[in-house]
Amino acid sequence: MRLCGKQILFLQSNFMTDLFKLADKIFNSRLIIGTGKYRSHQEMKDAHTASGAEMVTVAVNRVPLDKKTESFLDYLNPQMQILPNTAGCYDAEHAIRTARLAREALETDWIKLEVIGDKVTLLPDNEQTLEAARILVKEGFVVLPYFSDDLIMAKKLLDVGCPAVMPLAAPIGSGLGVQNPANLKIMREQLPNATIIVDAGVGVPSDAAIAMELGADAILMNTAIAEAQDAAQMATAMKLAVQAGRLAYLSGRMPKRLYASASSPIEGAIK
Repeated sequence: MRLCGKQILFLQSNFMTDLFKLADKIFNSRLIIGTGKYRSHQEMKDAHTASGAEMVTVAVNRVPLDKKTESFLDYLNPQMQILPNTAGCYDAEHAIRTARLAREALETDWIKLEVIGDKVTLLPDNEQTLEAARILVKEGFVVLPYFSDDLIMAKKLLDVGCPAVMPLAAPIGSGLGVQNPANLKIMREQLPNATIIVDAGVGVPSDAAIAMELGADAILMNTAIAEAQDAAQMATAMKLAVQAGRLAYLSGRMPKRLYASASSPIEGAIK
């Protein structure tokens, strides 16, 4: 079926009004960006601008809390929602302390919760993450937990009060893309009302588009943009990929078929 002009305009209008709501805030962009690995602060700033992102995550453990020296914080758009993260924490206790420090230093209750279970793969410790999430939610934090793409753990994290869950696509910084699309699809189908943000592992725009086509509400990425030869250009590409993937998901894909199906019907054709 071909879309007519009115249908295309309807889809475009629907996409423009398809805002991303997270906790008590509304965003136009479904791309969340990071601050690490850039070759310069200015390069980071240019990439952020090109991405159109309205939320930026910062590792609390690398923030100069005294603010007496210049840092990447000076190059952040003040209009962006800062999302501190607990990168570098290997148990719930450390993550909780880091979150509390972030609230004091950066004046926000938002926290991206990371509790790593292995120093080589940087895969998350889901059990420690759940323990930390339970405590931080009770303390009034808006907890966005990074975890393995596990449906049962997603349910548990939502049950303790997390407003969203952040399953990985692949190991942090790997650029491998979505390794378990079935898991993300199942999570979307089983948790239709949950906010799902794919985090970690995206390498190229097609990875971002695939994640969004599977039903992710948003994507968080850092390395794919920061380590690109032209970070700002890659940020633009990622912005467009996220938009395309979201619009494709809203449109509803065609069914897969084992055999060919003619694009042009032959009924009524000239003989």
